[in-house]
Amino acid sequence: QVQLVESGGGLVQAGGSLRLSCGASGSIFSRNAVGWYRQAPGKQRELVATIRSRSGGSTNYADSVKGRFTISRDNTKNTVYLQMNSLKPEDTARYYCNVNVMGFDYWGQGTQVTVSS
Repeated sequence: QVQLVESGGGLVQAGGSLRLSCGASGSIFSRNAVGWYRQAPGKQRELVATIRSRSGGSTNYADSVKGRFTISRDNTKNTVYLQMNSLKPEDTARYYCNVNVMGFDYWGQGTQVTVSS
């Protein structure tokens, strides 16, 4: 059973920073790509960033967060991070990490990020 636990959310003023963490049971992050998603009230869940397990852990970002967010991983801690800088009110959402293992999607419970203007 794969378990993901997100943390690090909170309330921050526009322009501020937060670092989200996603911890996993076992070493699944070293063998699988990991994604951060977010969902705002009344909106669909959207992909924010991904990091691959191979190729040096190459990353991809949604256009809306490029240059502001950075995804990284620490395989020794079975943890993936999302560093969020220059936060905007439109970044307000619940953030989830995701890993697909053998075709099955696993999600954490999410962590709330609220950016005040």
